[in-house]
Amino acid sequence: MKPRAPKMITWWISLILVAFGILGYTNTIAGISANLSFWLVVIGFALLAIANLVKGL
Repeated sequence: MKPRAPKMITWWISLILVAFGILGYTNTIAGISANLSFWLVVIGFALLAIANLVKGL
């Protein structure tokens, strides 16, 4: 498997998910629990990893 660069929109979506997760964990954004923050970060990084492996994502 050859890694590929993800599309720009996929990169931005994963970056936003990770940023919301980190900001929620530090209680900068009210209403996001620590559990939800963890999963936002995991989903953001998983999306980025999958986008590197799948062509056209």
